[in-house]
Amino acid sequence: MTDSILSKAATMEIPINSNGDTRTAEDDSLEQGAQIGGSLDEIVGTLPVAMDLQQVMVSGPNLNETSIVSGGYGGAAEGIIPTSSIKDIRSKSRGITPSNSAASRIANQPGHYPAPSMHHSNSNPMMSEEATRGVAVEKFDSVKKWSINTYKCTKQMFSERFGRGTKTVDMELEAQIDVLRETKLKYECILRLARDLTNHFYNMVQTQQALGDTFADLSQKSPELQDEFGYNAETQRLLCKNGETLLGAINFFVSSINTLVNKTMEDTLMTIKMYENARLEFDAYRTDLEEVSVGPRDAAAMMRIEIAQQQYQVQKDKYERLRSDVTIKLKFLDENKVKVMHKQLLLFHNAISAYFAGNQQQLEQTLRQFNVKLKPPGSDKPSWLEEQ
Repeated sequence: MTDSILSKAATMEIPINSNGDTRTAEDDSLEQGAQIGGSLDEIVGTLPVAMDLQQVMVSGPNLNETSIVSGGYGGAAEGIIPTSSIKDIRSKSRGITPSNSAASRIANQPGHYPAPSMHHSNSNPMMSEEATRGVAVEKFDSVKKWSINTYKCTKQMFSERFGRGTKTVDMELEAQIDVLRETKLKYECILRLARDLTNHFYNMVQTQQALGDTFADLSQKSPELQDEFGYNAETQRLLCKNGETLLGAINFFVSSINTLVNKTMEDTLMTIKMYENARLEFDAYRTDLEEVSVGPRDAAAMMRIEIAQQQYQVQKDKYERLRSDVTIKLKFLDENKVKVMHKQLLLFHNAISAYFAGNQQQLEQTLRQFNVKLKPPGSDKPSWLEEQ
């Protein structure tokens, strides 16, 4: 009689839902805690029903041998969750993976929906393979186009050199390009000589400064020649000062010529080089179109002629665009060259004339006229902070 009352009381402690499922919110939280491997405190906090059962069923069977029915009271055996799974959950929270864990049995239950995975699976292997194949095909096509273009241009170049091929020539533009290249060589010679003059004159100024310091020292130590040494020391110091002013003018001249030769002219020559490459490609595809047009006019030949015509038009547009760019740059280069050289040659002449004439005022006025700023003495040397 007592056993029946206890079992009835234990049965009343497990409420049955409206759909016949005896699992409560606490059981659901238990399952979720087992799936995500939560901490032991969180899992034990979700088990009030199991603790109530343990308090009521004091004289009943061992708690490890009982079961919680999940498929309704007296349901099928495949829906039973042994209470030993609590130990498995506790072992998992300590980092131990049991061989027969409750999570694996819960996952195999009918109607169980596993929690969404935190890591997304890789994309479809077929899609990845197609993407890789597309990249490979694209690279192969680019290499194929480059090879065909290189072969045609090389063939055209050898044909022109051996006199068997025709070459598109713009006589007026070619003459301007030849003048530019010859002018660049002459300006490079001027730049090299001006740099040599700067180095030699700098050494002379340094020698004059050392000589002036020596004369000044001897004028203090030789009373019988004090006046003579003093005059020479003053003269050398004046020459050294004027020499530094002239060096400023020559350095400005060298800097302007260097910019004109190695930047402005070089930029124009780079455009000319691109124009010459475009001209070679244009003649190569023009020759290819002429060779294809000579053959029979069947369907395959007409297809080849159409493709060759399209490629020829592309190369023609590129050639004409670059020829226009070269013409414009040559015009601007001539105007810039005249303007720059007019200023620099006038500066160089006035500075040299004033220095060797001994006209210090005219030399300084020349530098002010052309906005040449001299560096103060010792500005090239690092400060004592930078030396530390």
